[in-house]
Amino acid sequence: MTASGGDPADQVPPHRLNTADQVAAVLRKRITDGLLEPGRQLREEQLSTALGISRNTIREAFRVLIQDELIVREPYRGVFVRVVTAEDVADIFRTRKLLEPLGLDALVADPRAAARLLDIAGTAEAAARAGDWRGVGTANLDLHRALVEPCRSQRLDRLFTQLFAELRLAFLLTGDPRSLHEPYLAWNRTIAELVVAGDAEAARAELLRYLDDAERRITAAVRAKS
Repeated sequence: MTASGGDPADQVPPHRLNTADQVAAVLRKRITDGLLEPGRQLREEQLSTALGISRNTIREAFRVLIQDELIVREPYRGVFVRVVTAEDVADIFRTRKLLEPLGLDALVADPRAAARLLDIAGTAEAAARAGDWRGVGTANLDLHRALVEPCRSQRLDRLFTQLFAELRLAFLLTGDPRSLHEPYLAWNRTIAELVVAGDAEAARAELLRYLDDAERRITAAVRAKS
């Protein structure tokens, strides 16, 4: 990373970054947005200079993200964005299959929240038409985060923020975002339409089939890179 200009980790107004948690949140969002790729080195001194904050604050932010398993510290080498494994992917999807269906009944009972799923599906489709496949991936994650929002649980929201950051790291290992995300555009819309129609059971069945399929694809891609 360079201390000026174009690094995605640096593009935050310094006055907003007063604590390690705020710095960690910025870097976590960069990972979730796909702007910091697996294996990328994060240089303490450059971040400190670019963001106008102390190196102690950067170190504390790194500790937060190491605890979240989003970055790793390698002895004598430095700090790097973590490279996820096939075992990580399996664990992520086990968690998703348990938790994502929990919000479906509440979504069916809330037409405004249900309609938001269609809006997000539309955002993904517009990004696909523009050739913005990273944007498609972001909308994909937004839609699945919206499935659990009706649970109204801050702890669940925090868990999914971490899970989706790890999942984005897996996305980036696949190499071809279009082949990864394109098959799920119609599937996401189908799930959204079933929720809007009030059919929680059919939406749950489609969601679980979707997650099974996505796990197989992503696991195969990650294994091919290992």
